[in-house]
Amino acid sequence: MRREASEEKLAGLQKIFQDLGSVLVAFSGGIDSTLVLKVAHETLGEKALAVTAVSPTFPEIELDWTKRLIAEIGARHQIVRTDQLQVPDFVQNDASRCFHCKTDLYQLLTPIQRELHLGAIVDGTNLDDLGDDRPGFAAAKQWHVRSPLLEAGLSKQDTRELARTLGLSNWDKPAAACLSSRIQRGTAITIDKLSRVERAEAFLMQQGFRQVRVRDTDGAARVEVETDELSRLFEPAMQQAVRDRLRDFGFAAVTLDPAGYRKGGGNGDVKSKE
Repeated sequence: MRREASEEKLAGLQKIFQDLGSVLVAFSGGIDSTLVLKVAHETLGEKALAVTAVSPTFPEIELDWTKRLIAEIGARHQIVRTDQLQVPDFVQNDASRCFHCKTDLYQLLTPIQRELHLGAIVDGTNLDDLGDDRPGFAAAKQWHVRSPLLEAGLSKQDTRELARTLGLSNWDKPAAACLSSRIQRGTAITIDKLSRVERAEAFLMQQGFRQVRVRDTDGAARVEVETDELSRLFEPAMQQAVRDRLRDFGFAAVTLDPAGYRKGGGNGDVKSKE
């Protein structure tokens, strides 16, 4: 992004926050919501509040990221607890799962917004997200959530470049997603499944892999890493270590995907109901 374009998009974001006057930022610690919080905080100061919803679908490593970034930015922050596993429509894990997840989130955030008289709830949706399978968009619209990056015309690449310009430490952080996205659609989401996926991905990241997905299909794991890290994953010693450790976590079988990580790679894994 050219410097002039970057400055223009930043000014666009600042204008959105100025017009809103105060905001509640749905803050996950990912690069998108981090940029939203950074600019909101610099524009509005104490009138910008970050809220992170913690649940069984939110990896502990991501919570660590949120705390680190809050300290870096200096914004106000609140952690709230929720549990989508108490929502039957979410647990059944069909194509509308994200709608029910986001509905649960916004039901939690809206009373905070109203109690504190904040101008709007804002999220980190950007232009590139429009091409994804995102039922959560419908929930955001229903709850009148604003998307400043989208409104200011920022793509994912624009977001990363602007975040780097503003000195955010996670500007190149790999994309994350809630743990439920790893569970095969049509298969009920349980705490045991979420836990073994979280432990498996944490183990792989401890081995130095940056972008990791462990997808759970009928109790079997499919491991995805970035294509430039595949050669290391397929080294004999690493293969064996990964297979052994993931079986220890409770997976019945372990497959290393030679195609590598694919965004939304679990969306097509639908369990037959015949």
